[in-house]
Amino acid sequence: MPYQDDKAVLRELAREVAEISALPVQEEKRALWRGLNGLRPRRPMVMIDQICWNEMDRDGSLALRCEDEELRRYEAELRQTLFQWEHFPVDMVVEPLITVQKAINNGGYGLCKREEILAGDLRGSVVSRKYIDILKNDDDLENITVPSVSHDTAETARRLDVARDLFDGIMEVRPMGSAPFMQLWDPITEYKGVESALYALADDPEFVHRMVSRMMRSFTGMLDQLEEQGLLCDARLQKLIHCTGAYADELPAPEYEPGKPRCKDLWIAGLAQMFSNVSAGMHQDFELDYVRPIFARFGLVYYGCCDPLDRKLDIVAKIPNLRKVSMSPWTHAERGAEGLGRKFVFSSKPNPAFLAGVSFNEDAVKNELANIREACDRHGCPLEFILKDISTVKYEPARLFRWAEIAMEAALS
Repeated sequence: MPYQDDKAVLRELAREVAEISALPVQEEKRALWRGLNGLRPRRPMVMIDQICWNEMDRDGSLALRCEDEELRRYEAELRQTLFQWEHFPVDMVVEPLITVQKAINNGGYGLCKREEILAGDLRGSVVSRKYIDILKNDDDLENITVPSVSHDTAETARRLDVARDLFDGIMEVRPMGSAPFMQLWDPITEYKGVESALYALADDPEFVHRMVSRMMRSFTGMLDQLEEQGLLCDARLQKLIHCTGAYADELPAPEYEPGKPRCKDLWIAGLAQMFSNVSAGMHQDFELDYVRPIFARFGLVYYGCCDPLDRKLDIVAKIPNLRKVSMSPWTHAERGAEGLGRKFVFSSKPNPAFLAGVSFNEDAVKNELANIREACDRHGCPLEFILKDISTVKYEPARLFRWAEIAMEAALS
């Protein structure tokens, strides 16, 4: 039977992952992450995420053998874990767990985005999109609804039964709830388009306030339902927060009940990437003033992504429960480190473009990481290097392997 053949494949992969998860280095890395996230770093930490997996398989080790589609998802995760551990582990932690996503139904914002695909690599998932404006007036805003959240307990039970049958005796199986992400302007961008949204900030700010208010009502309503129904993720399973280690001594909060996780037991990440070219005043008025109550509900906050925040740290620093701030490739390292000081983690996003050129420029990578490390050392700023958004390595995985070596050398120096 195909299922039995698939099961044999998965159990062998799971045994390999389980052996790695039992190595003493895993607890050593957890302790290092807890130290960094508690603002007591022993050294900078390094992570690699959002990988162009379609370009990695040069030896067949990532090729899927399972026939069942549900089982192929487990296989892909296990194979990628093994591949990353072998070739570019940096400070990843391999857990002895299989997490099964709960069958949570989310009705969404009531909108259907319209888009055009402009360009992309057909072998990968990264494409260029143009979004069509569907939020042009107040009538359109009436279409924004509060998502209806529910849990299909029977489907969750079925998924758990499948996973337990597959991995029994090798790895523990645990259900995984929802980990909210406070991205207000990313969906607005998809519903309105980047240009239209930016022009509206200047041309019709009152309309934008009404739009943002409707979106926040929807997000808050969704979050309330997740919390009330016990559908947030188990705080003990939240190992990553926006591509970085989430291990923290402060979480979960006191009196935690695993079956009823609360916002205050968890990290939340937030961002407003579209505001890269928006003034600090507008950033405050149209983003931070709205999302502040959400951040206040959570235990710890990670803020930012690709947007340069080094000139906005005076307002960002006022975010409740803020712990990590993203410092994109377009930030000034010295200004960012000085602004963050010892109070927040400098979550450095080294430039993935260095892996995407005609050739791999090792010196550029070394200089970038050294500059950031030196700036943070001068100001006593906790630091992590997070390489993400890796759209391409020009089908040369060795570039990524070498980047990992260079980054660990920078972190350990």
